[in-house]
Amino acid sequence: RSFGRFVGVLSVVSLSACSEGDAVESREASDATQSQASSIVTTADMPDDIFEDSRARLPLPQREQLSADGQRAYDVIVNPDSRYASGLRGPLAMWVYSPLMAEHIFPASSYLRFGTEKDQRLTELVILTTAREVRSQYEWTSHEPLGLRAGLEPEIIDLVKRRADLDTAGDLPGLGDRERTLIAFAREVISEQKVSSATFSSALELFGEQGVMDLAGLVGYYNFVNITLKTFDLQLAPGGERLLPDLW
Repeated sequence: RSFGRFVGVLSVVSLSACSEGDAVESREASDATQSQASSIVTTADMPDDIFEDSRARLPLPQREQLSADGQRAYDVIVNPDSRYASGLRGPLAMWVYSPLMAEHIFPASSYLRFGTEKDQRLTELVILTTAREVRSQYEWTSHEPLGLRAGLEPEIIDLVKRRADLDTAGDLPGLGDRERTLIAFAREVISEQKVSSATFSSALELFGEQGVMDLAGLVGYYNFVNITLKTFDLQLAPGGERLLPDLW
């Protein structure tokens, strides 16, 4: 009888443990599903002061309603040779509310993003590091696919996303002196009092005097983009996925 009672107790304990294990697995699966669902942008996420056409706090500028200065700025941005040939969108749409500013900054943005001696892979690395340092979901989600398309290795993107320590990163694919220097430069110029002498010296050796200034300009430009995003609370399109987890 004692042995029977022991077996009975053991069975109850075993069933309880199994039930608890199943419950834990169920909770973990539920949490994963909820996390995945929360990463998808929905219309319910849109604040009340957001206009549907611009997904920002001001409506999308219409060319025919703009002043002469506004129309000229609009045409600088929206033309057949521009990356905005299909129309205004995103933070640049907000710039048109200050036509002279937009008219002057847009050419500089095109140069910093596409006209410097750094290839597009390295440019996207700087943009992503900047987006991560300023914690911009919009910038990161917009540029992670562009970085992959430009040939930036997923391992490097993950390192930047996690803000992992470069000293312990090891030998990741594609992570050479240039990549390490660009990541360190963007991190330091945003999050530290100044760029360290070691990082500046490395950047100067690798990219030259103009390259260092272009690098500072690129980081500064995407800081300005982030300020535009924050001022007008630009929202990602519903149905899209947020690609930068809340890691901070």
